[in-house]
Amino acid sequence: MKYFYFSFLIAFIGLGISFFIGRFEAVYLTAILAILEISLSFDNAVVNAKILKKMDKIWQQRFLTWGLIIAVFGMRLIFPILIVALAANIGIMQTVNIALFEPQKYHEILLTAEKLIYAFGGGFLWMVFSDFMFEQKKVKWIKPIENTAEKFGKINNISLMIATLIGVVIIYDAKSYEVAIAYFLGILSYSLLKALDEYFSTENVKNGLMGLVYLEVLDASFSFDGVIGAFAITSNIILIMLGLGIGAMFVRSLTIWMVEKGVIDEYKYLEHGAHYAIGILAFIMFLKIFMEIPEAITGTLGLILLIAAFIHSKMELKK
Repeated sequence: MKYFYFSFLIAFIGLGISFFIGRFEAVYLTAILAILEISLSFDNAVVNAKILKKMDKIWQQRFLTWGLIIAVFGMRLIFPILIVALAANIGIMQTVNIALFEPQKYHEILLTAEKLIYAFGGGFLWMVFSDFMFEQKKVKWIKPIENTAEKFGKINNISLMIATLIGVVIIYDAKSYEVAIAYFLGILSYSLLKALDEYFSTENVKNGLMGLVYLEVLDASFSFDGVIGAFAITSNIILIMLGLGIGAMFVRSLTIWMVEKGVIDEYKYLEHGAHYAIGILAFIMFLKIFMEIPEAITGTLGLILLIAAFIHSKMELKK
């Protein structure tokens, strides 16, 4: 329980601010947004835990402190404002005014950029999923799939080849150079962060600073759905930031708990379930470039995979 004390404190403060803004209705909406964020990012916590356990204690703590500031103010407030400013070709301060005083207009502009957001996020998450699938693994969950993937993994740059092929299909259907740029920027961002991490790492231990940057970009890719989907619940940008920020804090606490308690090592298929969920999320993001898909479907599919992986891991432990 000690791992969640700070999260409950942040939640208490956030809900208090919500009450000041709009009484009990605002508190209720903020709580719903926090639950939405946790449900959509649970698989993110599992993957974060895998990376974080290789990092020094001080960087684990910085993930909880610095990472919170980046997650709440950076990815849930500043980043959407930057996207809207670029999409509408207007100034930052004008965008802030629109966000605060014309939330419906802000949402409409954000929606015009959602294809670019999904292309970038989908590209980045696809690389996370495919690199996991094609790597050599001691533990395998769905063996027919993972054994086949392992054989293909012996081909140099197989992840990048498949990602390029997917990009060609998406760009051909989307017929948009902006989508193309966003997609390949997602691929490039992942490749660049991975290369920098390998350059700065020693003995396969993730470098602290690069590890933190990687985790924040990963968090950003997961948060896109939540930020856009939040407008279905409320158009108040402050409540959105508070609700998603509270959820992000609980996801971080959950990550630290998993690291400290060795949950990933004990429940050996949990990491597999999380990566399968990431693969599905990437695929759904690609589909969202062309059609509407409710966020509830994304969260539910990911949760089902994690529950299945948890139950299977528990059964193996009993054996």
